[in-house]
Amino acid sequence: MKTVYVDNNATTQIADEVREAMLPFLTELWGNPSSMHVFGGQIKKYVETAREQVAELIGAADPQEITFTSCGSESNNLAIRGGAEAMDKPPHVITSKVEHAAVSGPCHYLEDRGFRLTKLGVDKLGRLDVETLQREVKAGRSLTSIMWANNETGMIFPVGLIGEMVHEFGGIFHADAVQAVGKIPMNVSELPIDMLSLSGHKIHAPKGVGALYIRRGTKVKPLILGGHQERGRRAGTENVPYIVGLGVACNLASKHMDEENVRVKAMRDRLEAGLLKSCHGARLNGAPAERLPNTSNISFDYIEGEAILLMLDDKGICASTGSACASGSLEPSHVLRAMQVEGMSVHGSIRFSLSTYNTEADIDAILIELPKIVQRLRELSPFVS
Repeated sequence: MKTVYVDNNATTQIADEVREAMLPFLTELWGNPSSMHVFGGQIKKYVETAREQVAELIGAADPQEITFTSCGSESNNLAIRGGAEAMDKPPHVITSKVEHAAVSGPCHYLEDRGFRLTKLGVDKLGRLDVETLQREVKAGRSLTSIMWANNETGMIFPVGLIGEMVHEFGGIFHADAVQAVGKIPMNVSELPIDMLSLSGHKIHAPKGVGALYIRRGTKVKPLILGGHQERGRRAGTENVPYIVGLGVACNLASKHMDEENVRVKAMRDRLEAGLLKSCHGARLNGAPAERLPNTSNISFDYIEGEAILLMLDDKGICASTGSACASGSLEPSHVLRAMQVEGMSVHGSIRFSLSTYNTEADIDAILIELPKIVQRLRELSPFVS
C-alpha cells in the first residue's frame, strides 16, 4: 500500500540532493571547522557556503547575519529569551494566542520572571488583531514575537505592518518563519524584521538543524555558553553535515518556490473543493486567500479528528489534527479555540499540508477515502440523528 503523506508542516522528507550533499561530511570530510590545521580548516568554507545559501533564500543582506542552531525551537528561544535579556531594561513581551509552543513557551518563561506579557487575539478567520497590537506597542519598548504563517491553518500574518508598528516605538520584532520559509517569497533586508527563525526539517533538510537571522546591530544574549562559534552567539562545534544539508535545501527551495505557489496550491485547492462538496458539515478554517499555498485545515462536524486520522492511517494516508508538538493531547487546538471555532467542529479538524513531492494521485486517494470515513463516523456519532 502506497503511503500518501500530507503532513509536511510536521516534517518533510529529506531531498535526494540534500542527502547526497551531506554524505561526504559523514565520511571523508569529518574535520572540525574550528581546527587550525588544513584537514579541519578546509571544512569552514562549506559552512560559510551554507550560510550564504540560507541568507539568499530569506533575502538577508549579509550572510554573517545567519546563526546556525539545532532547530526552530532553539532559534525561537535564542531570539525571545536572548533578545529580551540583552535589552537595557526588561521589555514588554508581545505575542499572539495562536503561536507555536516554541514561541509561547519562552514568552511564558519570561512572564514567570517578571516580564510583562501580552497575547494578541485573532478573528474567526485567524487574522491577527493589529489594532490591539498598535495600542500595546505604544505602552513602552517591546519585544514582539509573531509567526509569519500559522502552522495549523496556514494563515499568513502581515509581518511588514507588524514590524513597522513595533519599530515606531523603539521595539524589536522577531518573526517565527518556520512554516513560511521556502513557501512564500521573503526579503528580510527590506522588511522591519530584526530576527527570523527557520528550521531545516520543514524544507526537506534533516531534523536537528535550524537558523536564526539576526539583523546587524541587534543585540542577543547567547543561551549556550562556551566556545567562540557562530560569532559568539551559539557555542558548540558546528553540525557540519546538517548545516551543509540546510544550505542545499534552501537553494532547492528557491528553485521550487514558484511550483509551490502554482502546482501545490492547485492540488490544495482541488482537495478543499472536493472535500467541502462531498462531506456535509465540512468547513474551512482560515481565510481562503491569506494562507500558505500548501496548507488546509478543515473541520468535520460531530466527529473526532483522532478517529478520522486512525481510519485514514488504515488506508495509508498520513495527515494530522494540528501541531505535531501537541500530539497526544486531548485538548482542542488552541489555534482553533482562539478563532472561536464551534465546539462540534473544533474536535473534528484535520490539517492537510502538502509539498512538492505530492501528486494528483495523492489527492485522488484522499477524495476517495475521506468522504467514506466521514460518513461511517457520522453513522456512529451519538450527536447525529
